[in-house]
Amino acid sequence: MKKEFIILPKNLRILKTLGENIRLARLRRKLSADQVSERAGMSRITLWKIENGAPTVAIGNYLQALFILGLENDFALVANNDPLGRKLQDAQLITKKRAPKNT
Repeated sequence: MKKEFIILPKNLRILKTLGENIRLARLRRKLSADQVSERAGMSRITLWKIENGAPTVAIGNYLQALFILGLENDFALVANNDPLGRKLQDAQLITKKRAPKNT
């Protein structure tokens, strides 16, 4: 039995935007889908799914498509700016110390 894949609508919109950005980058470089998929070592259908923001495509395939377009360094910027994490780090959340044992 295959496990159902569930993704929130907001995350689907983010993936669709990512896919559209990849597609636009390909078109700006005047590369056909066949050229990019061949260079990336993936099927034309997989590239089509990436450009449509499919959540079932492996993240490595997204990275490979970005690499072919010369945008792989953008991938390293994901989660680079982490305001919440920085605030938590700055707050130096300290766990309460236990009361000393009575001896």
